[in-house]
Amino acid sequence: MSDDSFFREVDEELRSDRMKSIWQRFGKYLIGLAILIVLATAGFRGYEYWSKSQASKSGDLFLEAITLSNEGELDEALGVLRELEVDGYGSYDVLARMRAATVLADKEDFRGAIAEFVDVGRDNDVPKAIRDVSRVRAAYLLVDHGSYEDVSAQVEVLSGADNPMRHSAREALGLSAWKNGNFSQAVEWFSLIVGDTDAPSNVRQRAEVMLDLMAAAGHDTKQT
Repeated sequence: MSDDSFFREVDEELRSDRMKSIWQRFGKYLIGLAILIVLATAGFRGYEYWSKSQASKSGDLFLEAITLSNEGELDEALGVLRELEVDGYGSYDVLARMRAATVLADKEDFRGAIAEFVDVGRDNDVPKAIRDVSRVRAAYLLVDHGSYEDVSAQVEVLSGADNPMRHSAREALGLSAWKNGNFSQAVEWFSLIVGDTDAPSNVRQRAEVMLDLMAAAGHDTKQT
């Protein structure tokens, strides 16, 4: 036997002995770790399947509610949405609350719709962007079904120059001021929209129309 063969056999024996020693000391832990990995993988896959299943179910119910609403079946749509408010998966419970408020407005239950939008706008568990949209929706309804102070309470906080919802907030405030006979305040809000280069063209055009109407009625629309 050559020296190389001898040393190779000795090395293999030593490695075999080390592996046996390691297995004797840590074998049960290695088996336990392997079982944990298998169980964790199975649990993750199970949760992933359950999550997709719940999201699909909620999505189907939400689409059903929209279809019923579009077909004029408002009470039925509201029933489905109320179910989603309780059992909706992910964000579907909040979407159901928003849609339910819209359905109430379609039913001409404006007080109920406003209360729903205001409730979402105050819910700190709801993402801020959705809360702000809900505030604006409430404000537009309050233009015809509330006071200027009611509208201001909802959206004046959104009317600042750095707020992405400022255009809609200013429009609601301007419309409410105009409707309540406070024309100087209405001019102020509509002028802010017209002077904002980032204002959407449709919102700016409506503000320009309102300023023209007030000017035609003899109100001073010049900003000092």
